[in-house]
Amino acid sequence: MKPRFLDVDDLDHAGLERVLARAIAWKVDPASVEPVLAGRGVAALFEKPSLRTRVSTEMAVATLGGHPVSLRGEEVGFGSRETPADIARTLAGYCAVITARVFDHAVLEEMADAVASRMTPVVNLLSDDAHPCQALADLMTLREQWGSLEGRRLAYVGDGNNMAASLAIGAAMTGMEMVLATPSGYELDEEVVARARNLGGSVEVHSVPHEAVQGVDAIYTDVWTSMGQEEEAAARRVAFEGFCVDEALMDAVGGKALFLHCLPAHRGEEVADAVIDGPNSVVWQQAENRMHAIRSLFVELLAEDA
Repeated sequence: MKPRFLDVDDLDHAGLERVLARAIAWKVDPASVEPVLAGRGVAALFEKPSLRTRVSTEMAVATLGGHPVSLRGEEVGFGSRETPADIARTLAGYCAVITARVFDHAVLEEMADAVASRMTPVVNLLSDDAHPCQALADLMTLREQWGSLEGRRLAYVGDGNNMAASLAIGAAMTGMEMVLATPSGYELDEEVVARARNLGGSVEVHSVPHEAVQGVDAIYTDVWTSMGQEEEAAARRVAFEGFCVDEALMDAVGGKALFLHCLPAHRGEEVADAVIDGPNSVVWQQAENRMHAIRSLFVELLAEDA
């Protein structure tokens, strides 16, 4: 396995299974957590603001016995004061793992390539292409709810963005069927759909939410306008009319489907209060699982240099 985690399929099937199983086991029994980062540091770079990602990453490192070093983009000067490659080479001299939340996925690729010979893992905390650590938490949450993911049917309603991409890859690798409902012009990239299908996944594409959710076990949504797209917000609200996950959409599934959202939520836009706060919502479980999932991921990546 390459010393990087830029999207879910940088793990093989066995590795993903180990990450999920260990995350759940350690959540149940915190005393069994192994201090694999004792005396070691983990760098966390943030070009984009963060709540869940920063806190979950820092706490994951701390509970593994390590020291988190969080830095904002302006502190390191991505592409202005130093190249991403030089930043990564420097950090690899101090830290066991480098993590980063960036606008441009190419920055992560450059960083990972620069430190590959040192076998220093680079972890994607979010980019314009992918959000794999969130997808790990999502898969963990669904496994806690259902036991097995094989054969389950998951609908994603909204923007075919980075979250949808990593979720589609994760669903394919765990045997779930993925159904996407997106407005025209906002579909998931065809290359990502092809990757998911090449991994053995079933991916259906729809443009009508009520059609997409028929027979699903869970419904997932995300914001319509991501960071960096603020100028598109008004146009996106028009394009996404009818894509709100509300009580009517949940009722169309028979009221039994779980509801997921990676947060932050724009209540009243992509999701109704009654849904996110309702009895089928596992949103807060997802948020908590960010820490458990990335902690297990660190162990998996560091096992390569043991």
